Amino acid sequence: MEFLYVVIALVLVFDFINGFHDSANSIATVVSTRVLSPFSAVLLAAIFNFIAFMVFPLNVATTISGKIIDPGVVNLNVIAAALFAAIIWNLLTWWWGLPSSSSHTLVGGMVGAAIAGAGTSSVVFSGVIKIVIFIVVAPVLGMIMSFFISSIVMYIVKKQSPFTVDKHFRRLQLLSASAFSLGHGGNDAQKSMGIIWVALLITGLVTKEDNIKHHMWIILSCQGAIALGTLFGGWRIVKTMGQKITKLKPFEGFCAETAGALTLFGATHFGIPVSTTHTITGSIIGVGAHKGASAVKWGVTTKIFWAWILTIPISAAIGGSMYYFLNWIN
Repeated sequence: MEFLYVVIALVLVFDFINGFHDSANSIATVVSTRVLSPFSAVLLAAIFNFIAFMVFPLNVATTISGKIIDPGVVNLNVIAAALFAAIIWNLLTWWWGLPSSSSHTLVGGMVGAAIAGAGTSSVVFSGVIKIVIFIVVAPVLGMIMSFFISSIVMYIVKKQSPFTVDKHFRRLQLLSASAFSLGHGGNDAQKSMGIIWVALLITGLVTKEDNIKHHMWIILSCQGAIALGTLFGGWRIVKTMGQKITKLKPFEGFCAETAGALTLFGATHFGIPVSTTHTITGSIIGVGAHKGASAVKWGVTTKIFWAWILTIPISAAIGGSMYYFLNWIN
């Protein structure tokens, strides 16, 4: 039972680092366009991260708790190893300033640890394949939507002066940034809820017939941890997201955040754990591409893509290694 408490603590540490690492996704555009100061932006993001459970059903938590690994054939060492892998990779990519996916590092860690602990039969490959597919689908959706939203916006405001456009969209960007933060809190905090639920299933404290929404302590602790992490902010990544991909004006920030929020709302509704990092990066690229391919700094973007591609396999390798280490010391 004591180790269960350790695992739950690790989940909340991961959730905090997730918020810390991904706060850049929520605030990069609104900070880089100078609509809000960094502190005001992270405070706004943290608030909407926290209240997301009031808006979205817990479909992503259900996916994480039973559609990636089979709780019936794994143990707490597998969960702990997956969390260590996710925390290690998140901290490394934060240090390098790379906007990698907290979601995919968690999935990779779970798969690697589960295979090390119980073989390939413990992995629900249909669920993993769906997540892998959305590594491509989520940013592409964000890119396409932001491109079309910015096209519509540019058509609507084409007779307005740049000063007027800037003034209106500085206000509207508050709404779009809030919506994206809401989507981030809705999708990402639920992943941690799902991990706690798996741990409780493994130890027999809950059954598959129970419903996570009746355990409010899980929901509030995970939403609180990600909101607190967001409040501290991952400033190294803000510069990459907000300045190094393409330079943004307030109306472009609005378009990118709106496209990203819509993508996250849809994914969360259908219970698909997607990467908020991938989503907003794709949306920013879509806005930048509207100004021409040369407006996007493809050298930086290529490094980000490589981080995306490598996240799951590297996390899986770390997860498997951590499982063997935990088994050795226990």
